[in-house]
Amino acid sequence: MIKAKKSLGQNFLIDKNILEKIVNTTSIEGKNILEIGPGTGNLTSFILEKKPQKLFVVEKDSYLAEALKDKYRDNLIIYNKDILEMEEASISNEKLTVFGNLPYNISTEILSKWILNLKNFFWFDHLILMFQKEVADRIIAKFNTSDYGRLAILTNWRLSVEKICDIKPISFLPKPKIYSSLLFFTPKKKFITLKDPKNLEKITRIFFNHRRKMIKKPFNLLFSNNQGVSDKLKINLNLRPQNLDFETYYKLTVEYENLKS
Repeated sequence: MIKAKKSLGQNFLIDKNILEKIVNTTSIEGKNILEIGPGTGNLTSFILEKKPQKLFVVEKDSYLAEALKDKYRDNLIIYNKDILEMEEASISNEKLTVFGNLPYNISTEILSKWILNLKNFFWFDHLILMFQKEVADRIIAKFNTSDYGRLAILTNWRLSVEKICDIKPISFLPKPKIYSSLLFFTPKKKFITLKDPKNLEKITRIFFNHRRKMIKKPFNLLFSNNQGVSDKLKINLNLRPQNLDFETYYKLTVEYENLKS
């Protein structure tokens, strides 16, 4: 019996009802599919039943990668690598539909990497990803709520996101102590263009470092007391970071880039 490695954040999904729900979230037949962290192949089998054109899987655990190779032979293309060190756009010439029961310890790092590294095109058409519920709540949070912050702002810049369902700990082996959530991401056709997405990450980090305090101090830190920017965007500097909506942060990033250029 394969034992999950805590160091890799492994929790294998075993609930067949949830596995079926995941593969029915979007069309798979005839598409190129990428699965992140297939583990013992529970979801992999359900994906193959839907007849994808190609199935690529990324599994960091060498033992599991070999087991998948023995089990599925030529039915999938296996990358025994760390997803954080991969260039996903090079996997396929066609857009990928991505499934992933992401390791909880690096899930936000993976999502942030994919968003920040996007060029002028999307290498995927949909992301169907599982997160710790607490993290998922931060991803889908709306402004003026306690969960609203950097992760929601970064995600909503280029992606639309909706929650499919929550998943109980009993659906996994070993059983985690927390609930999980399945999220569905779709690329946005219209978005504010930024010269460097890392500037959005920088601005949100500085603003939310003191999320309970007024934004006057971080604003002046970034814009050197430039009253013109706050006037142009009609920002009340007595507000707190969570009181500014998505679009305001994107516009702030554009102003920051213009001042720096």
